[in-house]
Amino acid sequence: MLIKMVSYAQTVKLGGKIYGWNLHHRGLYRYNEAMKEYMQRYKFNGDYRLRMVFQREFSKVVNEQKTDLIVPIPVTSTTMQTRGFNQVIGLLREVSYQPILRTKASSKVAQSSKTKEERLTTKQPFILESPEKVINKRILLVDDVYTTGWTLYHAAVLFKQAGCKEIGSVSLAR
Repeated sequence: MLIKMVSYAQTVKLGGKIYGWNLHHRGLYRYNEAMKEYMQRYKFNGDYRLRMVFQREFSKVVNEQKTDLIVPIPVTSTTMQTRGFNQVIGLLREVSYQPILRTKASSKVAQSSKTKEERLTTKQPFILESPEKVINKRILLVDDVYTTGWTLYHAAVLFKQAGCKEIGSVSLAR
């Protein structure tokens, strides 16, 4: 059974530093056992056809957000080679997105295999390409699963440092 979620905002705090702005986030569904099983099959077992289960609804929600740039969370080059797709981009249909965020490392330990404590001590994994494109823009980060929020917070900090006007995020599950 999948349970719909609601929006919320949380003050961004990374490495003990409070940034003084909120990351507004909307999760479509609760990350429960059904969603965990879905993600296992879609993301980790590589059943790309499963993207279509939530693609229409997820894309509709993403497109309804008041934003200037939609930016999916990237995967490493190693993940792209082994899995063959970025699971976030796979969930997007008829969404105009900008892939201006990339990972620093070519491979990394999957967030899903880390403990909460390990996730909370992860260093900045991203690089923002073309930071001039985000100045005074409203940015929407898109991810598949929000657990601790660390991935989205790291990305959000880069966009805020580059001068974006607003930053928000949407995930399929939280």
